[in-house]
Amino acid sequence: MNVAVVSRWLKLLECTLICSVLLAFAPTTASAIELGDATPNKPKRLNGIDVDEHLDTDLPLDLAFTDTDGKQVHLRDFFDGEHPVIVTMNYSDCPMLCSLQLTGLVKSMKQMDWTAGKEFRVVTVSLNPKEKPERSAQTKKRYTAEYGRAESQAGWHFLTGSEENIKALANAIGFRYGYNEARDEYVHPAALTLATPKGKIARYLYGIEYHPKTLRLGLVESSEGKIGTTVDKLILYCFHYDSGEGKYAPVAMNIMQVAGGATALLLGGVLTSLWGNELRKRRKRDKNKNDPQAADDESTNSDQES
Repeated sequence: MNVAVVSRWLKLLECTLICSVLLAFAPTTASAIELGDATPNKPKRLNGIDVDEHLDTDLPLDLAFTDTDGKQVHLRDFFDGEHPVIVTMNYSDCPMLCSLQLTGLVKSMKQMDWTAGKEFRVVTVSLNPKEKPERSAQTKKRYTAEYGRAESQAGWHFLTGSEENIKALANAIGFRYGYNEARDEYVHPAALTLATPKGKIARYLYGIEYHPKTLRLGLVESSEGKIGTTVDKLILYCFHYDSGEGKYAPVAMNIMQVAGGATALLLGGVLTSLWGNELRKRRKRDKNKNDPQAADDESTNSDQES
């Protein structure tokens, strides 16, 4: 059988086996801490704090913000039509949740072979309209140092802006937050928004920890085919995001279709190769019958080689 053909079928079989293995271990392949409180009654200060998913909605890319160098930028500056973007809404003086969430994001990104600034981008917008670019720059320095990849200096952007523009972005995302005057702090959910390269909301991830496989599949899905291997895309076909569980869950019917299709193609490839070999042998026998001299010459050559 032709080596290239064998390699192609083995690759397809490998993809099928990956889907089957992921199906078997689905409960542990992706996990995320769910948004929401486990108790039936939330504290009063958390009333109205939630995320209303606005999937397939365009982000307001004309909104103006200020980067860590004090330069005015627009949200569209970070959407180039080629790379998906992770959007987070936090602020530098957050007493706890923002730190936990961004640390969880860094931990997940460090376990991925993709890098912020290469395969995808990250944009963190401060919830605090009083935050200065200098303070935002300190926060960027902290998390990019923790991330430890040089490309993130140009791939992870920390922005500050007016209350009007911050609220406009939050409303577009469906990110409902509030301000507690007594505590002088912003109350907000823990959520990431994954956007397409053109600025359309594609996925939400909740919690303060994000499994690398969940984040990777979310980026593949958000990229609209711009990034990701064939195996990534096949797995994404076999696994769909379950917003209730906060992870990618297997779709049994799709996995069965992939497995059945791969088996049929593999069998077809083997049979085609066998039929081809048999046809060549038959033609060779027919040629020898019609040309005895050629058959004798071939026999003589075989004896000499041996």
